[in-house]
Amino acid sequence: MARRSSRACAAAMATAAVFALLAATATATGLVRVEHPTKSDGSLSLLVVGDWGRKGTYNQSRVAEQIVDFFFIDTTPFQLKYWTRPKDHHYDWRGVAPRQKYITNLLKDMDEAMKKSTAKWKIAVGHHTIRSVSDHGDTKELLQLLLPVLKVNSIDFYINGHDHCLEHISSRDSPIQYLTSGGGSKAWRGVFQPNSDKLQFFYDGQGFMSLQINQDQADFIFYDVSGNILYKWSKSKANYLQPSTYITEA
Repeated sequence: MARRSSRACAAAMATAAVFALLAATATATGLVRVEHPTKSDGSLSLLVVGDWGRKGTYNQSRVAEQIVDFFFIDTTPFQLKYWTRPKDHHYDWRGVAPRQKYITNLLKDMDEAMKKSTAKWKIAVGHHTIRSVSDHGDTKELLQLLLPVLKVNSIDFYINGHDHCLEHISSRDSPIQYLTSGGGSKAWRGVFQPNSDKLQFFYDGQGFMSLQINQDQADFIFYDVSGNILYKWSKSKANYLQPSTYITEA
């Protein structure tokens, strides 16, 4: 048990360092790319702990070239209430008008970055939920504006926090999987509001999620606060063919 705990702590510290680097550099450089090598067996392991958020624009983190691309998206400006009635909230976007132009440019840049990706797996990461059956529920602005871009670019997974629970929801009209790991605090809300997509797993308490990914398979595991496994889910891409890239000289 002690060995597993020390390895988990090391993984968590490494993951925290990557997210800290992203948060520190994103506002200064706009689109940030961070590279991280795979392990000796060709796989990559991640630990997603609690609920997180940051300021600045989205950025892309390229991890393990040709295996996975992570697209980190600032979902805060999509929320209409932050532009019209922020009240005492920290997020007040009223001075960044016009909203439509800002969102259009953000989506355009994100779409271009995703289209350039040749990675086998594409993972989008944002703070707010797209699909959720818990307290905050679905985010209609992300369903209307962000989700179409994720679908057209064949994003495999959307990972988020915001709702303080653990959940896995499968899209009924696309391959996208919605995974919430927000159980770091304020859990046990006692709220359940189903939506039209397929709920695979829901836990209203505290916990965290891990991801191990290689060329052929992505393995997700959800744990409770004591490290006990609550739910496992895997997706395979054994027959994936990388798109060809052709460059024509003028």
